[in-house]
Amino acid sequence: MRVPFLELKREYEAIKPEIQEAVSRVLESGSYILGHVVEDFERDFARWLGASHAVGVGSGTEALHLALVASGIKPGDGVLTVSNTAVPTVSAISFAGGRPIFVDIDPDSYTMSPSALAEALEGSSPSVNYKAIVVVHLYGHAADMDPIVELAQTHGLKVIEDVAQATGATYKGKKVGIIGDFGCFSFYPTKNLGAYGDGGMVVTHSDKDAETVRMLRNYGEKTKNFNVIEGYNSRLDAIQAAVLTCKLQYLDWWNEIRRNQARLYGELLKERNVQLPVEKGYARHVYHLYVMRTKNRNRLRERLAENGIQTAVHYPRPVHLQQAYAHLGYQEGSFPVSERNAHEVLSLPLSPFTRQEEIVAVAEAIRLLE
Repeated sequence: MRVPFLELKREYEAIKPEIQEAVSRVLESGSYILGHVVEDFERDFARWLGASHAVGVGSGTEALHLALVASGIKPGDGVLTVSNTAVPTVSAISFAGGRPIFVDIDPDSYTMSPSALAEALEGSSPSVNYKAIVVVHLYGHAADMDPIVELAQTHGLKVIEDVAQATGATYKGKKVGIIGDFGCFSFYPTKNLGAYGDGGMVVTHSDKDAETVRMLRNYGEKTKNFNVIEGYNSRLDAIQAAVLTCKLQYLDWWNEIRRNQARLYGELLKERNVQLPVEKGYARHVYHLYVMRTKNRNRLRERLAENGIQTAVHYPRPVHLQQAYAHLGYQEGSFPVSERNAHEVLSLPLSPFTRQEEIVAVAEAIRLLE
């Protein structure tokens, strides 16, 4: 059986009439950038999440970038984050002029280790002005936010949540994205809530910060032709907002399907010599990715591919070892947990439209090949 890693067309076919009607309304309106369709989605998303404000922007990376700028990041300011993440997390810090400062991750949740963060802050260099923490909720699992927020408050730092992979995940019953100063979401097509192009959202409880981000996304304009601050072009377009409004009504259901599929994987793979994902007591995982670990990752992946099963690796090289960030001065061995994961993680097919028989086929193949 051929098993695709992700088949987005299945999702489209399932809700095709609704999507086509929503897009047609936008096309017939003649209003394609910002406007009432975007405003309606911002309001709906904020209500669903429990945020005071939601501001649609051009991408998840831009969401982080604008949140960092709104946080007052200046050239050279230190921004703490993890190396076990997609490069765009760190790109956003660079866009804002910040200096990425990495800390290692928890070995079970694969998210920022509060103890590693505390160690980094205690040993911080007086030559670096630490300004913010970008917390990545990875693979659909929440980071342990309480100790991170407490450390941030102690050291006077802003907390920015990267929720690109965890839309709908919760921490102690509260949706991630509304715990720190800013929550930043990606609507890239593969995400749990995905557009049919790029898109992102910044959420906050602060009236002032929301107004700042709204100005930053549109050249610093407060009103038409009245530019208050230097800004950027990072606007969510109306067609994507219409698509996202349509999909938002399904998101909780789709996330529950992901959780059921993860449970099925867990049952089928529990006796195998692989490390399965965990769900910490404080978290409700939404399985943007189902990521297991095995020391024979590359060999297993090759053999699964030979049997028609697509997999992926998130991520094969930690950011601190990427050539683009060599100037930061980190070496192999700097973050051992992140580096171990890069050699062992393997993402299996999982989405609301992955079929049960496909999951069974993947698990059976692993049983035979692992």
